[in-house]
Amino acid sequence: MHASATPRIGGLPVMLAVVSGMVYLYFSEKQTNSWYFLCSLLPVWLAGMTEDFTKKVSALKRLIAAFISALVGMWLINAKLYPLNIGIIDQFTQTYILLNALIIMIGVGGTTHSLNIIDGFNGLASGVTMMLLTVIAYVAFQVGDNFILTQSLLLLFATLGFFVWNFPGGKIFAGDGGAYLWGFAIAELLVLLVNRNPGVSPWFPVLVVIYPVWETIFSIYRRKFVRGHPVGEPDAIHLHSLIYRRLVKCSDKTPALKIRQNSMTSPYLWIVSLFGTIPALFVWNNSTRIFIFMGLFVLIYGALYSMIVKFKLKSWMKSGRKNQINSEISKPTI
Repeated sequence: MHASATPRIGGLPVMLAVVSGMVYLYFSEKQTNSWYFLCSLLPVWLAGMTEDFTKKVSALKRLIAAFISALVGMWLINAKLYPLNIGIIDQFTQTYILLNALIIMIGVGGTTHSLNIIDGFNGLASGVTMMLLTVIAYVAFQVGDNFILTQSLLLLFATLGFFVWNFPGGKIFAGDGGAYLWGFAIAELLVLLVNRNPGVSPWFPVLVVIYPVWETIFSIYRRKFVRGHPVGEPDAIHLHSLIYRRLVKCSDKTPALKIRQNSMTSPYLWIVSLFGTIPALFVWNNSTRIFIFMGLFVLIYGALYSMIVKFKLKSWMKSGRKNQINSEISKPTI
């Protein structure tokens, strides 16, 4: 969905920026936990970067690397499954460390992989990542957790540095290294935020990441139970793929307009993500309201997906796209 050969090693400069910030934090604030956090990031980031360079690391191996990173996080920074306020489940997960480890591997690994699934258009994954990190930083500030605050801001600005090269021109792509770095870091920070701060609802992390996670869950359902295809088989009917083809499509396929079509897809999905992140800013300490907004998100996502699939698109969804593309086509060639 891009017009020319483009480097997909954006995960490398993002990680270099993160490491530079951690060095500064260590010497200025003596944040030794930053190094432990970095150690937990390394397995999944290295797996992603290796795939970007070699194209020989399967999705299963990358998922296993995410599981390993989750276990390292449990060991070094106590990123364990927190009580979910569900009686017997909490009793078992807090008593049996292996069960705790299994659930945290699935949760963190799944969230990590979900960021990779939505990484398909200029500015999409990085834009969503910055939204999620902003919410995490805000709640960390509210509860006075300086470690989570500084780590989330560090990742936020490292991602911003990538974003200005990726959107709208698509000069560099995040690749698997970048997507897995973002997904794992967000998952770990959310686990730590709840573990370290009892006032934060245990279901707050789910609302924050509900867009990429629900996209993943819905994709599994669609492939397995609707189409009868293997869960791991790629397809082109993700919500972002449908928006690209049916809302921002244009007949002219010159390189400049193809890049523009790619970039014009992301703002639609940024708005979708906001239906989870904006409520999270206000209900981070109220589980009942979090469940309500989670349900509303699922309904909104389903309604939008259904409208696009059935071509029942509202005029306001398409009018801006037509005018913008027409104006580009009408511009004189220089």
